[in-house]
Amino acid sequence: MYRAIRALLFRLEPEQAHRVSLRLARWGLRLGRMPGVQGLPAVPRRVMGLDFPNPVGLAAGYDKDGEYPDVLAALGFGFLELGTVTPRPQPGNPQPRVFRLPAHEALINRMGFNNQGAEALAQRAAGAAHPGVIGVNIGKNRDTPAEQAEADYAQALGAVYPVADYVAVNLSSPNTPGLRDLQHEEALRSLLQRLNEERQRLAEAHGKRMPLVVKIAPDWEPDELDATLEILLAAGVDGIIATNTTLGRAEVAGAQHADEPGGLSGAPLRERAEQVLAQVAQRCGGEMAVIAAGGIHSGEDVARRLALGADLVQLYTGLVYRGPRLVQEAVRAAARHGGEAARDGAA
Repeated sequence: MYRAIRALLFRLEPEQAHRVSLRLARWGLRLGRMPGVQGLPAVPRRVMGLDFPNPVGLAAGYDKDGEYPDVLAALGFGFLELGTVTPRPQPGNPQPRVFRLPAHEALINRMGFNNQGAEALAQRAAGAAHPGVIGVNIGKNRDTPAEQAEADYAQALGAVYPVADYVAVNLSSPNTPGLRDLQHEEALRSLLQRLNEERQRLAEAHGKRMPLVVKIAPDWEPDELDATLEILLAAGVDGIIATNTTLGRAEVAGAQHADEPGGLSGAPLRERAEQVLAQVAQRCGGEMAVIAAGGIHSGEDVARRLALGADLVQLYTGLVYRGPRLVQEAVRAAARHGGEAARDGAA
């Protein structure tokens, strides 16, 4: 059924198709026609001190402003990561800014953190009925100078702290000028110190310690990545998401839209994301949570990421091409992979 619906959706501009698909899913939920979680195995995981009903999550970007958590939870996800949100609302980059590469099951996007702002998401999430694990992905505003980026992240953290179960720090989107520079050396150390100080203040105010996760890019040399992982470990980060979209185009060279600026996601990212995941898991597994993202389009992909050392996995572009059944396939693959896992990166 989704294949037929996708054919119609792909006649629409990608952002319009995304909105339509979410609205259709909401109507399906109301009519009781969603694939749902009935019959799905329980695959509980305790990660970062949080209890996940299963390790399959939705990656940031799919529901930026937290408007559809009920719909998305009904697909069977074990957790949802909302955002990316910034302290102040912003429209993002000019359209068109999303491009499909269907032959490669890929997308290129240069959205630019379009969102209604961290406060708006927090207000919406506070009134949501969804009882599951909610992460919120935060970033800086485009017009914030690099030297003031720390203040943006601290402000966004404070806004979503009361409603999030964990917060993911997005330093790896290629679509905000200068953002990726925050992943390196002194800038990263300074930012994490500021966020840890803010987190301590917020923990005392709200009576809970929020796990802090950092989302990294796939475009690293091994030595560069090792140096960054050492900084993250020293800072006491609770988890790493590996990976965000890539600037590389080798796997889609010659395809229509392949030369569009932005981040490439989907099946062509699979091999690179797995390479980074393996290095992250080897160095950090057991000391912090490892969350796999990028190029996960099948149950086999899920099983492989878990075998490489991931504690959790996240879907996005695969959902666009495979539809809701991918979630159920992923959960069943996780169940076949076996057993309940526990890695407590946060008390």
